[in-house]
Amino acid sequence: MAAQNTGGGVPVPVHFFDQGSYTPLFSTADGPVQAAFGFVGGQGAYAVWQNGDALGAADIGVSVKTLELAAKTGSPVVTFYNSKGSLLQEGLSSLAATASLSAAVSKLSGVVPQIAVVTGVCGASNAMAAASADLIILCREAEFFLTPPFLSAAKGDKLPGAGGAEAAIAAGIAAVVADDEEIAAQNAAKLVTLLPANNLASPSAFSFTPPIGVLDKSQYTANVAVAAIVDEESAFELFEGFGKGCTVSLATISGAVCGVVSTEGEAVPLDRDDVAKIARFVRFCDAFSLPVVTVVNSAGFEQSASEDVAGNLREAARLASTYADATTAKLSVITGKAVGTLYTALASADLTVALEGSVIAPAEPSAVVSVLYHEEIENSGNSIETETATRANTWAREAAGADATQKAGLANFTADVGSLRAT
Repeated sequence: MAAQNTGGGVPVPVHFFDQGSYTPLFSTADGPVQAAFGFVGGQGAYAVWQNGDALGAADIGVSVKTLELAAKTGSPVVTFYNSKGSLLQEGLSSLAATASLSAAVSKLSGVVPQIAVVTGVCGASNAMAAASADLIILCREAEFFLTPPFLSAAKGDKLPGAGGAEAAIAAGIAAVVADDEEIAAQNAAKLVTLLPANNLASPSAFSFTPPIGVLDKSQYTANVAVAAIVDEESAFELFEGFGKGCTVSLATISGAVCGVVSTEGEAVPLDRDDVAKIARFVRFCDAFSLPVVTVVNSAGFEQSASEDVAGNLREAARLASTYADATTAKLSVITGKAVGTLYTALASADLTVALEGSVIAPAEPSAVVSVLYHEEIENSGNSIETETATRANTWAREAAGADATQKAGLANFTADVGSLRAT
């Protein structure tokens, strides 16, 4: 059956399913919630969409039954959220239904890919269900909130942009922000195509074009590093705008889908947002057995007592345990600096490649030589700054460089920039 738009600009999945065709489920063509099964990139998938009206228990039950079908068949589910809320006249029945929906979404998370696409109003219990999905796509003009902004403002807590896309980006909720419903549906289809059908399926593989990017250390950024490794134009960045010290992307390498984490470089430390973003992404990849490639070159964690108190220490510990616990294949590529606690957090990999010129050390080389060669530096006849810098460079090259790292067993092998892709 060809998808057709209904009134009020309702986001039906005409831009989601292959050729815009699908099979309706549960005879809900005229209801506030509709469900369907179809194919996306040749892979079976379910879609549920709301038409903007308030939802009763039976309407919410359509979503629950679709999730149950997805669990039985091992197929992804994409839910398009747009509702005024629950029908209050149904009372406790509606409350029980929303609780069942949240439970069903949470139980299925990490079992089959669940993508929430927020196209209109999505608040309260509806927002909780959407936020429990594996990934969230948010239309730029949508409203997404736990507490209605007008209620918060009435209590004196007025925040500009509350409930909007920018607030969702700042909170790290939205994995992708789309300009309109059509683009949001296309992004959902792209993600479904990249992801395995379920947690027991093999990752997808595609035809590919080798990368044209080159790792230029003089103009290093996370995206430059990613472009030098992944297939041309295959990177699909998630949570862009949340955390400035790293990027996380789904991409293909030699046609195989994997997750890629890349730090921003020696000038940008990782704050608690970066750390939380990486940990969440690695857990997601691990749930669906997507290999994780981590490109490491960073100033380390933000050196701030305020940042620690605000949660960076807690998040850094979780990041280390997330990498250690992940059973999916893990490859670490040390392209620059990996010092101290940062190396500890990201070090749990099956294979580690150290590029020539990289530095892996227990502490900053300047701090190390200041302790090891304190007297020599003071008695050198040079300024302390000059002598410290000279000795730090020498120590980093000889005791913390790629060759030394390999000899110490911290890297499986070394490579130069030119052979990075082949490696």
